[in-house]
Amino acid sequence: MKLFKRNPNGLWEVINLSETNLEKAEPKNAIIFCEGAFGTLDGKTANGLVRYSPIYKIVGVIDSTKKGKDAGEVLDGKPNGIKIYGSLEEALNDIKQPVQYFIYGIAPNTPFLPRSHRKIILDAIRHRMNIVIGLMNFLSEDRQMREEAKKYGVKIMDMRKHATIRKLHMFSNRIRKVDVPVIAVLGTDTAIGKRTTALILHNALKENGIKSEFVATGQTGLMQGAKYGVALDAIPADFLVGEVEHGVVSAWENEDPDVIIVEGQSALGHPAFISSYAILKGALPDRVILVHAPKRRFYCDYKDTPIKGLKSEVRLLETVQKALRFGTEAKQTPKKTLLGIAINHENMTEEEVEKYIARYEKDFGVPVTDPLLFGVDKFVDAVKNLILENSKKLPV
Repeated sequence: MKLFKRNPNGLWEVINLSETNLEKAEPKNAIIFCEGAFGTLDGKTANGLVRYSPIYKIVGVIDSTKKGKDAGEVLDGKPNGIKIYGSLEEALNDIKQPVQYFIYGIAPNTPFLPRSHRKIILDAIRHRMNIVIGLMNFLSEDRQMREEAKKYGVKIMDMRKHATIRKLHMFSNRIRKVDVPVIAVLGTDTAIGKRTTALILHNALKENGIKSEFVATGQTGLMQGAKYGVALDAIPADFLVGEVEHGVVSAWENEDPDVIIVEGQSALGHPAFISSYAILKGALPDRVILVHAPKRRFYCDYKDTPIKGLKSEVRLLETVQKALRFGTEAKQTPKKTLLGIAINHENMTEEEVEKYIARYEKDFGVPVTDPLLFGVDKFVDAVKNLILENSKKLPV
């Protein structure tokens, strides 16, 4: 069974993504390569797939610095039976079942593949494993990689590789026709838990009988089975807003959801990136959940640049949202911006997290939780209220 195909826009998308088909389809076995980075910020792709992977069965992680440990124990202090190996050879010798996919689980602040990693990927191809990778130096355009993949009958899936310019979407203003709540999960930095929070909420909503659709904006979300969205940071700037809009509108038109959850990227206050602005413009979210790590002092990968902080990010968010309130179409951005705040508990004790929850709920007047420690019931209740509020506004 194939997991991915090229869609009409030239992007890799999951085959048979509907919930029914996913439940019936047996996930294909995959090994994640995350040498020296598993459980760290640069290992966020591997971290995400170990926590949630509906289309792959993760049968091992490769990281020699954590060899022999349990991947769940490393990530969240809870064993999940996924073993960490020191090398590809060690993993394949130990795993007693066929492995069809090799996933490159590192997301560094560089587009280039280290020479040592290149050799390991070639070894995986020669073991007849399909390659799934999210870097921006596309391996499918590398002559040696392409020839080896053809020789051994496997595919290279560059998850960040976008469609040709002719097939990308410019902003059309169709987003203002969307008549269900759209919630964007943004943050105060990169690699802070936006996708994790979005997916936990998305799945919790479905468990509560709410028809939720998830729109991915990064390569890991696509690897985790998102039907809608693109990896924004590889899209030419003129098309960023239009591609976000297209993902949200397509989810609305095709799925008839009760609510749409949009994965955030970077941060409005981050000096290096602009994706958050494109998400606010393209998705026109009715509410925003903001993810924040109280103990993180500097922007990820920019250790000389202090994070502006939660209050600064909220003020900036409210300013941008206010600027987007124009027009008379059905889709109007509401006066209230925040739906809630999600805490990333890095370098914090559970007691500290509880204190910050109480403090932020008092300061900002919205539900606050740590999704990994305490779940997202507060957010589910807030979304239910938002859906009810939205239904009263719609014409009967």
